[in-house]
Amino acid sequence: MNTSKCASDAASRAQEMLQHGAPQEEILAVLANAAEQVAGNGAACSILVLDREGLLRNAASPRLPADYLAAIDGLKPDPCVGTCAAAAATGSMVVTPDFQADNKWAELRHLPLSLGFLGAWSLAIRGSDGKVLGTFGTYFRERRSPTPAEVKSVEILAAAAGLVLEKYGSGKMATKTA
Repeated sequence: MNTSKCASDAASRAQEMLQHGAPQEEILAVLANAAEQVAGNGAACSILVLDREGLLRNAASPRLPADYLAAIDGLKPDPCVGTCAAAAATGSMVVTPDFQADNKWAELRHLPLSLGFLGAWSLAIRGSDGKVLGTFGTYFRERRSPTPAEVKSVEILAAAAGLVLEKYGSGKMATKTA
């Protein structure tokens, strides 16, 4: 599979959906599904957005169950917590190849482990002004880091997500809970 082509195709589809006024949730789901396809092997993606209070809220997580999403709903960006909270706090990519070996997951590791996920990584979603709008996270069923092709693909998908969040307003989902 050509991962960059998959990501580019999904980003183009998202742009088309955006131009036609598709709901934010549907557009972000297209991007999340593409990230899952790129990672393969039962990976799951989670797009979280920063609400008006600066907390992370679920925007699109096609493969993650509702109870998982409820447990992470309202996470505060923190460089010492998980991957998504850390990516939102630092504005950078955060990689956890093994939940068991990373202290940032001490309070949360039971959540992904209970679903069979062993590692994850997150990338900050930025607006055109560079402001962090949310995170694009991928959970793996094996202990590993993202490949360079996966990083490039998710960078493409995160840029598309940034455009969507700018148009609809990332804080729009602030009152929506998982």
